[in-house]
Amino acid sequence: MPKVVSIHSYRGGTGKSNFTANLAATVAASGNRVGVVDTDVPSPGIHNLFCLEPEQMGKTLNNYLWGETPIEETAYDVSANIGLEGENRLFLVPSSVKADDIARILKDGYDVRLMNDGFRSLVKSLQLDYLFIDTHPGLSKETFLSIAISHVLILILRPDKQDYQGTAVTMDVARQLKVRKMLLAINKAHSKINPEALKQKVEATYGETVAGIFPLSEDIVQLASEGVFCVTYPDHPISQEFRSVAQQIMEG
Repeated sequence: MPKVVSIHSYRGGTGKSNFTANLAATVAASGNRVGVVDTDVPSPGIHNLFCLEPEQMGKTLNNYLWGETPIEETAYDVSANIGLEGENRLFLVPSSVKADDIARILKDGYDVRLMNDGFRSLVKSLQLDYLFIDTHPGLSKETFLSIAISHVLILILRPDKQDYQGTAVTMDVARQLKVRKMLLAINKAHSKINPEALKQKVEATYGETVAGIFPLSEDIVQLASEGVFCVTYPDHPISQEFRSVAQQIMEG
């Protein structure tokens, strides 16, 4: 049965899109057909990580939400772009980066029920094993929808007081929506933090599993969102941590 995995953070700047791209690519590299939908409509960006240029995006999620095209026609096979080989497949549904399109979505909104219908259609038509949803930070009716239909919700937080408080609020909402499985991922942990002590503290505070701890990394910064880190550097310790998180999703 296909799995829907939402990647969310209460605040921006947590590295959510980077995390989503790396995790989705890792799951795809394990022999799965994977889709990624960029529902961060006000500030899209994950297409950069999959080396999909704006001029290559003829149709986007926006066109589907406006009733102009089936969602399947907004999906791009980006497997070769990032170096996935063989039968491994990764598809991306990007949001438009055109200023007029973003302004229109912000002004007029869209019917959130269309998003749910679109997810189902995408899973069926592309025969996906996993669908990853890159959400917009914070809480909104669009976010609630993504959380509610998820088999797995991954909340990304930094070791920062604002992130701790915001994550607690998000977890309360997720529990009310009866999310089946929640995992925490700590990102941008600085080198002076003891990872095991941090893991124990966060798990005790929230009562949920910390799936992985990712350090503040100059290596990722140097890649500058031009490609997926764990495909470019498969033997790096960070790539190994992504494989560990991916395993927890695929086994659960």
